[in-house]
Order: sequence, then structure tokens, then C-alpha cells
Amino acid sequence: MSRLNIPLSAQVGTLAAASAASLFVGYYLGKLYGTTAGKGKEKASEEPKEAPAVTEEPDSEEEEESLADGDLSAIKAGFLEPCKMVLVVRNDLGMTSGKIAAQCGHATLACYKALVRKNPALVSHWERTGQAKIALKASSEDQLIELEAIARSLNLCARSIHDAGHTQVDAGTRTVLGIGPAPVSLVNQVTGKLRLL
Repeated sequence: MSRLNIPLSAQVGTLAAASAASLFVGYYLGKLYGTTAGKGKEKASEEPKEAPAVTEEPDSEEEEESLADGDLSAIKAGFLEPCKMVLVVRNDLGMTSGKIAAQCGHATLACYKALVRKNPALVSHWERTGQAKIALKASSEDQLIELEAIARSLNLCARSIHDAGHTQVDAGTRTVLGIGPAPVSLVNQVTGKLRLL
């Protein structure tokens, strides 16, 4: 058997390239399949804890909204499918840009907190694909209510923000509706005709 006369530096380079490629492929496959499997186990162990909450009276506004949600875990995104969160802002209230920014922050956090419990795989996908957030205009509270109902009927996470009333608007005024994160094509079924803020 004859040995090939390949320089040692070429052999080391080939070995390093093969190792790097294996590490890269293993990392992404583990991230894709390992995270999903791990989350499934956590979810299975949490289900018995959540069952009593449906039969009891809700203790907070957050629990009431959770009961009104559809099946938030039903939404899935393809491997490279873009996802986004939409923040629909009422432009009939005359809020300043600072007030709008604060209300959008509340809506973003509310959607994130709700969805990270119910569909962590979708939240992870949204985070990996850039965490897109789009601000759109609504003309009235009635329009926000209608959009929220449509979003929930499609099993999308939808959270309305009601202002505390300390600054520019009255207490309890619905200011912003957050929808998502979810696949762009699904969110566009709800908000595709709205204009950018």
C-alpha cells in the first residue's frame, strides 16, 4: 500500500475545515431540534399546573386575557419564514411621539410575555430572524377592538394596552394593540391594509 505524499500542513488544514463544518452543522441542528424537544418536555410537565387555572376565577387582567386567547401554541413558522410583531397605534388621541413610544413598549412586552409562555419556539424563531416590529395607524378604539378579535380568531397573540391616565390620555383608554410575533403572511391577514405610522 502506498502513501500519498500530501504535505502535513494540507492535512491539518483539511482536518480543521472538516471539524469546523461538523461543529457548524451540529450546532444548528441541535439549536433547531434540541430546543424544540426540550421545550416540548417542559410544556408537557407544565400542562397539569395550567389546567386548574381554567376552572378558577381569573385573579388578574393577565389571566383574563390568557383565557380569551385562542391556541397560541398552534402557530408555527417555517425554518426561514419571516416573522414580525405589529403595533397598531390610535392616531385619534393626539399622543406625543414619546407617549406613543412608551405605549408601544408596553404592547411589545405584553405580547412577548404572553407568547414566551405559550409558544417559546415561535418567540425564539422571531428573535433569530431579527425581531421585526412594525408600527401602524388605527383611526379609533373600535378599529382596535375589531383587529384584536380578528387576530385572536386566527390564534395570534393580541394585547391591548389601556393607559393608566397619569399624563396625556384618560385612564383606561385603549391606546395600542400589539399583535404577534407570528409569520408575516398570517399577521398581514389582520393588518395588511393599515398604513405605516
